[in-house]
Amino acid sequence: MSKKSAIVILLAIVVGIVGVGLLEVFGAQVGIYDIKPIGQAISLGLDLRGGVYVVYEASDEGVEDFSSRLASTQEILRNRLDAQGYTEATVSLQGTNRIRVEIPDVDDPAKVLEIIGTPAKLEFVGPDGEVILTGEQVTSAKAAYVSGEGNVVQFELNSEGAQAFAEATQANIGQVIRITLDGETISEPTVNTAITDGAGYINGSFTASSAQELAMLISSGALPLELTQLSLSTMSATLGVDALDRSIMAGLIGVICILIFMIVVYRLPGFIADMALLIYIMLVMFLLAVIPGVQLSLPGIAGIILGVGMAVDANVIIFERFKEELALGKTVRSACNSAFKKAFVTIIDSNITTLIAAFVLLFYGAGTIKGYAITLAIGIVASVFTAVFVTRFIMRLMIGMNITNPILYGLPRKKEAK
Repeated sequence: MSKKSAIVILLAIVVGIVGVGLLEVFGAQVGIYDIKPIGQAISLGLDLRGGVYVVYEASDEGVEDFSSRLASTQEILRNRLDAQGYTEATVSLQGTNRIRVEIPDVDDPAKVLEIIGTPAKLEFVGPDGEVILTGEQVTSAKAAYVSGEGNVVQFELNSEGAQAFAEATQANIGQVIRITLDGETISEPTVNTAITDGAGYINGSFTASSAQELAMLISSGALPLELTQLSLSTMSATLGVDALDRSIMAGLIGVICILIFMIVVYRLPGFIADMALLIYIMLVMFLLAVIPGVQLSLPGIAGIILGVGMAVDANVIIFERFKEELALGKTVRSACNSAFKKAFVTIIDSNITTLIAAFVLLFYGAGTIKGYAITLAIGIVASVFTAVFVTRFIMRLMIGMNITNPILYGLPRKKEAK
């Protein structure tokens, strides 16, 4: 690569870092496209945004097909919150028998518990929109297999429900009777024959699991499982914003100190490491904004800061190797190639072990522990990329510009005299 080309590419990288940095901080309006600042694009967790979270434990004692019932309970809670306008709430399974509900921008936990604890409203609605019967009149519903029909959902009604359903099916043969739960349609079976004995089945393109799920929903006048509240916590929006502001300020101070330290100790390679570190930070912020389901929490910020340390640590390993190679009398170009080659195994080994720990926390952890694991994993991947590829590329650009004085690469002056 010619000196002129190296200079042009290096200037382009510097301009790109500044441009992308400003874009992430301030956003931009490009024609019909509105690029939001990165602070608005990243989804914040409850500890930063404010809200309520509650963790429930489901009892599995004597319960058949517990996993299906747990999934049905999760879906019912999700529907209840949606119906009340809490569309940004998350309902997630935690471990094998727990459900975690997070609702942002809510200060009153009693209101949340009231929504979650209210029995589901199950209704059979006729073609004219009139309610034929409700879940209180359904005595049982279960998945079954009927020869010639396949997987179906069998149900039984009490005497009051049997009479009302008999009249409705007789009057609506060939028409659809909708089954709704909390106002949401869960099935639209067509009446084939009059059902006069208070027992029937719903057929359709069911699999064994989908038939079981519908049966659980139909039988859930209350939730399919008994839930015990384990924890309830409220985080005010004011406290969350204050925590975020303090965390950002602490992060900025730490990053600035690192940038100065790297230049003072490693000189030109330190400047290169600073460029790579800025690229690392922007890359992590971008990934947090675009990866679905990722929320930034206080532990997540700790994961990002740890990732910054690992990114710097990788550069330190490389530059120390580089200085050792220069001290052996090698040229700058040869020392650069040898340093990256020898440091590569060490960097990969240390980051893989940390990545394994992050995945263990991700799959077995809960709540904010998962947020920490996700940001840590993102940081590890980004730090390896910037240290191994970005730093090496910029180093080669510097060498391509004929900047080969060993003193600029951190070698003591006395080494230059020999």
